[in-house]
Amino acid sequence: MRLKVFLKGAVAAGILGLMGAGSALAQSCTETQFSSKTGQLYLEAEQAAITNKDFDTALTKLNQLRGMTLNCYEESAVIRISAYIKIEKGDRQGAIKDLLDAVNKGYVPAADIAQTYYNIAQIYLQMEDIKSALDYMKKWQGAGGKPDRQQKWQLAVLYQRVDNYKEAIRWAEEVRADDGAKFDQQLYDLLVFLYNDAGEKAKLAEVLEVLVDRNPTERKYWDAISGNYFQANEQRKAFEVQKAMYLGGLLKTEDEIMRIVNFYNQFNAPYYAAKVLEKEMNAGRIKKTVERMSLLADFYQVAREHEKAIPVIRQAAEMGGGGAMYERLGASYSELQKWKETEDALLQALKLGGVKDKGTVWVRIGQSRFERNDRAGAREAFRQAGNSGGRSWLEFMQSEEDTKDALVCFEVQSAVMNLVNEDKICKKLQGLGDERMPEGCKTVTDRLKAGREKFDATPQCKNAQPV
Repeated sequence: MRLKVFLKGAVAAGILGLMGAGSALAQSCTETQFSSKTGQLYLEAEQAAITNKDFDTALTKLNQLRGMTLNCYEESAVIRISAYIKIEKGDRQGAIKDLLDAVNKGYVPAADIAQTYYNIAQIYLQMEDIKSALDYMKKWQGAGGKPDRQQKWQLAVLYQRVDNYKEAIRWAEEVRADDGAKFDQQLYDLLVFLYNDAGEKAKLAEVLEVLVDRNPTERKYWDAISGNYFQANEQRKAFEVQKAMYLGGLLKTEDEIMRIVNFYNQFNAPYYAAKVLEKEMNAGRIKKTVERMSLLADFYQVAREHEKAIPVIRQAAEMGGGGAMYERLGASYSELQKWKETEDALLQALKLGGVKDKGTVWVRIGQSRFERNDRAGAREAFRQAGNSGGRSWLEFMQSEEDTKDALVCFEVQSAVMNLVNEDKICKKLQGLGDERMPEGCKTVTDRLKAGREKFDATPQCKNAQPV
């Protein structure tokens, strides 16, 4: 009697496809049919299992058959239906045992052994026994199995699961080659993982470019590209990627945006660092603190944008930056030669306390007064400084005033000397007669007297040599 069994389910169908009743057995088994007694019992077991899904009754019938003397054909059929029932009942280990029993007893033709190993691999895969599944996939290949696209994918995943990235990459790349122009997101995600962990930077970059091109708003691919450059110590390229992410609206958190700010500063673009920082603080995505405002001012000052730095420093000072921040504000005003504002800010700094060097602050206050022609106030500030800077300014002011006095005396003294010379000339001309004397000679004596009186009355000439 010939029997043909049809099973549902991928693994079960694969099992019966190889071992179905009536299929060819290994040449060592010459039997080709059931006896009438065993055949009836097998039909009842098959009916219970396949049609009625009454696996308990089917197993009872099979146990009865196993208690009988069976020829090789009958035993192979019993093993076949037993494997099916165990698959349906979730006894995968039992199903594997039946399949291997069939192979070991020679009930599986040589041409079908490879597929049997493949079925066993799939059962192990269902059990999440990755190592055993991979072992039987290897046996399948060793027995002549030729992977199709889906089986290559399975091999790639299995090798990845056991951390054999070299083999996983080989099979994943074969899948990609089979796909041609077709895009499979799952495959590309696996390639990103594999290339990254295997250190295949060039291949990773190529795959990520494909992914970014297809999914320009997918953050994880941009992060992977940036991370790839970071690991390769290619900071400039990493910055360009991060900048593209920022401009594309992919960076949201304060830390992410501050990374862009610091990148701009790192690559000598403090003005752009300042613009991004100020924009994001105004938008509320970066918290506006004294420290952040101070950093913003730093960027503007390094960029020589003092006009933009001052409102930032002033706001930081008003936010509670203390004397140190007012000191910085005063220094910034002095850079722009806004002397009144310089003094006001520095006096506030001294009032609040916390300045690093009071002497330097007083020198700056003195300079601001000097520039506004408040010489008395400047001297007082320089004296308050009590340092070499203050003393140098006092010496300079004294020297300046001494020079000015000397110039005043020099002018008076020069006028008297000119009159003395004129008087000498007039005396030499007296023998020529009054009619030939210059008109000035008539008044030179009086003018010389008046000049000497002015010289004597000029305070700046107090210590000068008489003329």
